[in-house]
Amino acid sequence: MLGPHFEQVCRHWTRHMAPPELFGDYPNEVGSGTVNDAGNRITHEVDILAFGLDDDGRRPLLALGEVKWGETMNLSHVDRLRRIRALLTAQGRYGAATAKLACFSGAGFADELVDAAGQDGSIVLVSAADLYRRG
Repeated sequence: MLGPHFEQVCRHWTRHMAPPELFGDYPNEVGSGTVNDAGNRITHEVDILAFGLDDDGRRPLLALGEVKWGETMNLSHVDRLRRIRALLTAQGRYGAATAKLACFSGAGFADELVDAAGQDGSIVLVSAADLYRRG
């Protein structure tokens, strides 16, 4: 049952230790949640929802993320996050259109995902080693 614990570690790291340039700002609040997909009649669970706080007191969505402890992540995980980001953008969620898509993995990332992240600045990959790296 390391999955739920790893999710909590990832949320804590995102809120308190992630460098601000990773998500475009310091996350002011980080949690998890669900997003309704009425068109497909499903609800998407989101492991990481990171919100900032702008000068006007608004809370832009900085990032949404998927956490996997024992699974190598691939492009299907990013495609799922893109769908969720599109839903949030369509719902008018402030910041959703530019929110980063974060993949947190204890098992690593497929080469295709690493390549995609290298070409698309909106994809953020965080490994277990990144979570415990100092300074």
